[in-house]
Parts: sequence; C-alpha cells; structure tokens
Amino acid sequence: MSSGFLEIDVAFIALILFFMFFLGLVIYLRREDRREGYPLEEDGNAQSLRVPGGFLFFPDPKSFALPHGRGTVSVPNAKRDTRPIAAKRSVVPGSPLIPTGNPMADGVGPAAWAERANVPDVDSHGKPKIVPMRVAKNITIAEGDPDPRGMKVVGTDGAAAGTVSDVWVDRPESMIRYLEVSLSGGSKVLLPITMALIHGAQKTVEVEAITAAQFAGVPKLANPDQVTFLEEEKVCAYYGGGFLYATAERSEPLI
Repeated sequence: MSSGFLEIDVAFIALILFFMFFLGLVIYLRREDRREGYPLEEDGNAQSLRVPGGFLFFPDPKSFALPHGRGTVSVPNAKRDTRPIAAKRSVVPGSPLIPTGNPMADGVGPAAWAERANVPDVDSHGKPKIVPMRVAKNITIAEGDPDPRGMKVVGTDGAAAGTVSDVWVDRPESMIRYLEVSLSGGSKVLLPITMALIHGAQKTVEVEAITAAQFAGVPKLANPDQVTFLEEEKVCAYYGGGFLYATAERSEPLI
C-alpha cells in the first residue's frame, strides 16, 4: 500500500554524489599533472610537439608569480629543450640515448641535467643561500671536525687534482654543500660534498667519481661567489656521469 509520498534513497544519492565528486577530482588531478613537461615531443622527431587532445587531458595555461621579483611563468607552454646533446642509438622509438661529445657534460644518462633557472637560490631576504665561507664569515667549521681547506684533492686514479681553497655553505641550513677546489692551472671548480671523502688524518679529499685530469672539465661558475640552479645541475651531473663515463672500464659490462 503506497503512502503517497515520494520515497528517496538517501544512501544511493550520496553514493552517486561521491562518485561524481571523485570522478571530477581524478580528471582535475590528471589535467594538473600535465603542466610541466608538456606538450610532448614526438620520439624521433624533435621538431614536432604532440599536444594531448581534449580538455580532459590538457589544462589551460596558468601563470605563477615567481618570488623576489623574478617575473612570472606560464605552464604548460611550448618551451622545448634545445640542447643538441644526444643521438639515438638506433631508429627504434624508445632507444637509449648516447652522448655526442663529452659524455660527462652532454646531459645524458647519469650525467643528465635539467634546464633550471640560471639564478641563485635565495633566502627569505633575497640573498644567495649557497656561498663560500669567505662571504659567510659568521659560519665556521664545527670544533672537532676536520677543516678541509688546504687539503689535497685526489681523483679516482690516485693523482692530485688540486687543493681545497674554500668551503661553500648553505647559510639557512648551516651545512656544507660544496668544496671549492683550486686546480694546478689556476682555475677553481666546485666539488659536491656528497662526492668527497675527507681523510682528516691524511689531509686529503678523495673523489671516486672522476680522475684528476677530469677536474679541468667541471662546469665553471659565472660568479665566483655564488652558484645558480643551472650551474648546480651541471656541476652535480658532471660528477654523477663520472661513475659511468670517467674511465673506459666503467662503461663496459661487468660480465
């Protein structure tokens, strides 16, 4: 017998609303995660840009204001990586890339680096975070820890590359980021502290990543007292690439 009132299944309506909300959330997140790295380049054809079709897959450009008066950036955009750094091993799509010149500077494999902004990382006051201790005079080496300044730097071949002339610190974090190495030719390069093994008793800094001669190829800094995002990428990639490319034996299979 009907009561004459419209019966409503509240639980079913709640389930439908939840499903619609969840579907909308998935679509929104899938569109937003395509802001960076899109449009895509066709594999094997760097001259063409492949834009994912449909509003469900490709978001409208959005502008973001950069801090410290560094302008704005809009993503996604048509900016492409223009570095002529690699060549296909074969014509098969998806084939690994091989270096075309200096394997530790070409940005391929373990030596890969991203085209980050060529500006230094700064603190809340707009001052560069990572600077040598000759600039950050209020920071000192902790008592009891070996001071690497003046120590000899040796490469993976056991030969001397130079001496540590300064220590680069992250001022907000109060930690060492790089060692500054003065080479025999007079130039100076950065050495990531994560790539250095400091032997306090022997007064040496051992570097397993590259040989002594390869220190001359470490990317140089435009400003001797600060390092940019892009320069950090290139410096760290150079040492990282050394674990595969520094010697011929490292590039060969183990078996």
